[in-house]
Amino acid sequence: MQIQETSTINKKTDEQLVTVSSLHPTKEELSALTRMERFCFNFAHKMNQGRWKSLMTFLQRHIGSLWIYVSTYNLMNLYGLENVDKTSPERPLLLVANHRSFFDMYAVSAMLFRKTKRPMVLFFPVRAMFFYDSFLGLFVNFVMGWFSMYPPFFYSNEKREFDKYSMRHLIHICSEGHGHIIGFHPEGKRNLEGDDWSLLRAQPGIGKIIKESNPQVVPVFIAGLGNNLPKQVLGNWRGGKKIRIWFGEQLDLSEFMQKRDSVRTHKEIADFLMTKMAELGEKDKRLFAPKSEKQLSNEN
Repeated sequence: MQIQETSTINKKTDEQLVTVSSLHPTKEELSALTRMERFCFNFAHKMNQGRWKSLMTFLQRHIGSLWIYVSTYNLMNLYGLENVDKTSPERPLLLVANHRSFFDMYAVSAMLFRKTKRPMVLFFPVRAMFFYDSFLGLFVNFVMGWFSMYPPFFYSNEKREFDKYSMRHLIHICSEGHGHIIGFHPEGKRNLEGDDWSLLRAQPGIGKIIKESNPQVVPVFIAGLGNNLPKQVLGNWRGGKKIRIWFGEQLDLSEFMQKRDSVRTHKEIADFLMTKMAELGEKDKRLFAPKSEKQLSNEN
């Protein structure tokens, strides 16, 4: 009996150590950052813990989502929102979306806050450049996302040790947490070329995250948002481009969960996500693509 109790205690202790290790970087990992980067990270990290995170979520719901709604309500079109409502708030939800604008995930999260009653605790993994290397970047993270642009990834050889922590922590966020919603762009960067429906190649990192955390996953396709904030806001009253956000059905990834944990499997998962986003893009294209003269003449 004593042996069993000791074993149970040791198991709980191990689990607690894993959780602590996931939440906080080691001294060695932090040492890879400059003094400014450490300051920005430590501040944003605190804002994403406990009561501070609850406060940030409150501000996102009642202030952040409001100004985005006011700036887009004449242009916004939502499709498939019920697919998000069908997911369980007891398991993290990973929203995987295409990326053409700075404001993609702001618009998505604002609409979820305004149009659903689902519990939401937001995390948007972000490239650390700008947002985590200056006071201005930290301020923008505050006023635009209430510090939800977190955890940061630096993507440089000098800071590879810290990125290991960010990946470990992101996997933990995607593994457990009531109401967790994680917004992720598998393309890895904004696609500034082609039309609204073109997509870049997916990066395998998203496959690793899904393979190791097994969250709920919903594909999202976004079109119509621009990168010029004043023009985007004014367009709401001056007949700007229609904004369209498509939410697909929750994906069944059980086939990939049974495969070996390898880079090849990660790539297969990432490619599968892109096909699902592309399918949503095709739906959007059928409704919103400019029609050719031949198509117009056929309709007449």
